[in-house]
Amino acid sequence: MANVTVTPDEFVLVLFEHDEVLDVANRVVERVGIDSNRHVIVAVDETTPLQRVVVSSLDPVTIEAESGALEDPRKPRRLSVEIAESSLSKVLFRVRDRLDGSFTDAPPDDKLTNAQRSAWNVYAVGRSERAGFPVQKQRQRYAFRNRHEFSDNADAVFDTLWCAESLTWSRLVALTSTVASNL
Repeated sequence: MANVTVTPDEFVLVLFEHDEVLDVANRVVERVGIDSNRHVIVAVDETTPLQRVVVSSLDPVTIEAESGALEDPRKPRRLSVEIAESSLSKVLFRVRDRLDGSFTDAPPDDKLTNAQRSAWNVYAVGRSERAGFPVQKQRQRYAFRNRHEFSDNADAVFDTLWCAESLTWSRLVALTSTVASNL
């Protein structure tokens, strides 16, 4: 199992338990298949209820998550294991893609277009679903359509990305080049 660290050690603004967040992070890292020699840091920003989750480093793997990305929307400030698993698995599958070499030619995350990010998210979340994590497929489909086009062709590309087991960045780009991009 990878060496996983969660910060802060004690939450004061949200009602998360450090050990519970750590258990979720460990479970997700293991099921996603991050190399056991990797150090993974999950830094939770409890000062904002927003839902942004970003990878700020690959060595060590550092995930910066706003607390809203781990929260139960019906119970503010409380952890939702399902939402935390969903949020972390999506970004960790993308981390795995970068680390295993299949996406080395992908631009840095902050240089991805919205259409590229949306397509990569579809690929990542499809694998999250197959790994047993809770996902919202229709939400991903809608986001993909918004960044590409509302058409049968776009839906076919979405389905290909969703079901893919092993893609490279160049293959993802080739697939999405068949649909219009609405950056």
